[in-house]
Amino acid sequence: MKEADERDPPFFFQKPRDAIVQDGAHVPYPPFTSDFQFEVELVVAIGKGGRDIAVEQANGLIWGYAVGIDLTRRDRQRDARDMRLPWEVGKSFDASAPCGPIAQVAEPANFRDCTITLAVNGVERQRGNIGQMIWSVPEVIAQLSKQVRLEAGDLIYTGTPSGVGPVVPGDVISAHIDGLPPLTLTITPSE
Repeated sequence: MKEADERDPPFFFQKPRDAIVQDGAHVPYPPFTSDFQFEVELVVAIGKGGRDIAVEQANGLIWGYAVGIDLTRRDRQRDARDMRLPWEVGKSFDASAPCGPIAQVAEPANFRDCTITLAVNGVERQRGNIGQMIWSVPEVIAQLSKQVRLEAGDLIYTGTPSGVGPVVPGDVISAHIDGLPPLTLTITPSE
């Protein structure tokens, strides 16, 4: 989300199949990190597939929205960035993509200017507005559809407001976006 005037081209990465966890989940602190962090994000649920979608047609692919958390091994992400490598080692691991219940929307274009927040142990750590996104949801869909064919059931996590930070075992994370069901999870010790 906007923190400056940047509008660099968006980039994408994939999470593994077992990355999605539901509301109320217990998420183990992952291996291979000592800096485990949260990023609250709007999740777009695709209802109809396509490739090379025009921005003007992108809302027609949306089935609904949810609140999500992009969990990140920040130290591994920084290592990869510094070596100019893909970020998957920091972003793609088990239980790294908690997702709240998906709410179907009748008019996707009307879902904007919504507050997005995340709290850890009841203390707010992130606050923003969906309207602050550098790339709009239709732009994200259009850009991603140039790289891969989108299919019904795909989930797209869209970006986060400032305030990302670390969590430790025992922390309870609560994420909210106006008009959507909330998402709560607990970080547990490593398995």
